[in-house]
Amino acid sequence: MKLVELNLATIPFGQPIPFALRGVGGSLLANKGFVIRSAEDLRILLARGQTLFVDTDESGDSYRAFLAQIQSLLLSDKPLNQIANMTMQTTAAPVESLRDSGPPAWREWQLGLTQLLRNPQPGDFAQRFEDLFSALNQYLLKTTDGTLLALMQMSAEETRYYSATHAMLTAVVCMTAARETLRWPDNRVLPLGRAALSMNIGMAQLQDDLAQQTTPLSPQQAQEIDTHSDSSVAILRSMGISDPLWLDAIRAHHHRAPGKLAEKTLGQQMARLIQRADIFGARIAPRANRDPMSVTSAMQASYYDETKSMDEAGAALVKALGIYPPGAWVRLASGETGVVIRRGASAATPRVAVLLNRDGMATGEPIPRDTAQAAWKIVSPVAHKEVRVRLPLEKLLAL
Repeated sequence: MKLVELNLATIPFGQPIPFALRGVGGSLLANKGFVIRSAEDLRILLARGQTLFVDTDESGDSYRAFLAQIQSLLLSDKPLNQIANMTMQTTAAPVESLRDSGPPAWREWQLGLTQLLRNPQPGDFAQRFEDLFSALNQYLLKTTDGTLLALMQMSAEETRYYSATHAMLTAVVCMTAARETLRWPDNRVLPLGRAALSMNIGMAQLQDDLAQQTTPLSPQQAQEIDTHSDSSVAILRSMGISDPLWLDAIRAHHHRAPGKLAEKTLGQQMARLIQRADIFGARIAPRANRDPMSVTSAMQASYYDETKSMDEAGAALVKALGIYPPGAWVRLASGETGVVIRRGASAATPRVAVLLNRDGMATGEPIPRDTAQAAWKIVSPVAHKEVRVRLPLEKLLAL
């Protein structure tokens, strides 16, 4: 048996696969002719096999024919949208969804960024990254609360693709704080967002592995974590990325450097924002060996610096997102429990969709509440794990 890892970006949706798909160790995941109809089908296979492989001893001829077909398409004069119909081009979906003025296909964005961070290719990395980043930024500008809600929910519920989800959440949190609180212009905000989205490319696979790992770090893993900032910069340089602000922000994003933002270089200011958002995002995400923090506790952790003083960058995040940002679960004075769907006039008075009544029973349909009113004032945060009712992400976003 000779296993070759399959490039996930080449897998066609809705067409029979011309070879068997195998997982780690060669376990059979799908026979020849299996049809992967959607990104969800692909996620299920990846959950079972971790990575997809082809046994070239078993399917060498059909695999080579498949690669030849992909190569001929890329070398042909066919428009890219026709090629995208035959292969899974993960950046096409976000761009198209924005053109149609509909919500993004969040799960496909998640999978697309996972592929991009785990397996960057010099030939198309810069364009694919920019397409995905631009789509994310456009949707953030269109509906900041909806973007935060989607990524907070995904962070709380999904661990297999932690690296991509965490990167998207960190990027939108940073860009929101930079725009709304610090009033930075786009020539600062956009490099900041790109840096946050790619900060962990040097350890993307490891991040996803650690989210599932219950054993202590090995020495090799610890070293990879310690050096990932420099590794990420080196990888991005090899992909053709040369923006000094982008790279400086990544290089310094784990430096412990409390103090006023004005006393730092612009790259260091960006790095500090990324670090504070990184802390917040990491603490609300579950791991196999620990439960996540409540959103409000994670906000508090990003607010204070290494000396237990107020951190200027952390304070900018809290001011922009509020004490209870979209995606946070809360209990109201009425005894009801709900999820924040929109920021309010003040940091402590967001709009909430109630999903559990005062007796802890599901309401069936979400009930909107304005927490600026005394009857529905927020009295406490609620940990995500304590909530036994779930609404599909699409229904929450529709609110």
